[in-house]
Parts: sequence; structure tokens; C-alpha cells
Amino acid sequence: MTKKELAELLKYSSPKEIYVITWKNTLIKLYCPFEVQVLQDIGTLKTGQFVFVDEIKVTIELKTVFIIDTKAYYYYHFEILV
Repeated sequence: MTKKELAELLKYSSPKEIYVITWKNTLIKLYCPFEVQVLQDIGTLKTGQFVFVDEIKVTIELKTVFIIDTKAYYYYHFEILV
């Protein structure tokens, strides 16, 4: 994906909200900040710790990144609490 294609895609998204499918198979919209639990030690975050996501970003490879305390982490290190 080119930077131009990514820019076109991102103009329809927001860094302050994310859509999530719950375990009850319902679609909900979460607004930042929302709480997540750390699944494995990453950076200064420890397994089991609860933290708040300040923003959501997307990499050029379309991987979701959570901004937590001004640091970027891939989404798969966390469980979203709904």
C-alpha cells in the first residue's frame, strides 16, 4: 500500500475511536481513552497491568497501534476491556 492509498483510507477513520466486536457478537464503538489489560510484558508495561489507550494509529502495513502514555504498542499485546 502506498502512502497515498493509506492517506485516502485514513481520512475516514479517527484516532480517538475504534469499533470492537464483543464476545456476545455485538458491534460497539469505544472512545479514547479506553481500558486494556496487558497480555505480556512489553516495554515498561507488565503482564496483567491495566492501562488506558490514548489514541489509535495504523502503520503503513495496516497494523493497529495503541498509543499509551505517548508510546506506541501493537494491539495484540492487549485485551480490550468492554
